[in-house]
Amino acid sequence: MKRMIAFAAGAVLAFAGTTASAQQNEGKALATGVCSACHGPNGQSISPVFPNLAGQQSAYIVLQLDAFRGKMRGDPNAQAYMWGMASQLSETAIKSVADYYASQKPAAGVAGDPALMAEGRKIFTEGIPQQGVPACASCHLPGAEGVAAFPRLAGQHVEYLTAQLEGFKSGIRANAPIMSNVVKSMSSEQLRAAATYAASK
Repeated sequence: MKRMIAFAAGAVLAFAGTTASAQQNEGKALATGVCSACHGPNGQSISPVFPNLAGQQSAYIVLQLDAFRGKMRGDPNAQAYMWGMASQLSETAIKSVADYYASQKPAAGVAGDPALMAEGRKIFTEGIPQQGVPACASCHLPGAEGVAAFPRLAGQHVEYLTAQLEGFKSGIRANAPIMSNVVKSMSSEQLRAAATYAASK
């Protein structure tokens, strides 16, 4: 794994030196030549450790790459994989790769455990008023496709979404104060239920 990361980091440096005339293709080059090692050739990863990026909101990807570059995301995988990678990217490269992934066909959602789906649907569409939790759909839209800085959740790995929600709650992922406030009163079961339903869309 260390060898793969070192190789990928070297490739990022190589791509970062592209000329202005090639910048329009830089996103695709980065995605297929570097990012695909973890996120899959078309942005659909095979490991739940790494998120699907295909169809993700471009503005959201830009924000996250900026957060990785600024070391504002402290989750272990961010530190292990993305801090070094993002540090080599220019503003142009970040925008280019974000736009590339946003243009790709997103992964299809898969229904999960029926009980979790039922609980998650209620949280996603209605929130948990007694705990001060708003409906997820109010920001991520009814189809969980997201908009602008609010990410697409549909078709994402349940395990990945759950880990991010737990990270917001614990404070280890501190680059989205809104989310930390939303999930602070939620139990682990509620977090997984919400993730299971959102990912199924």
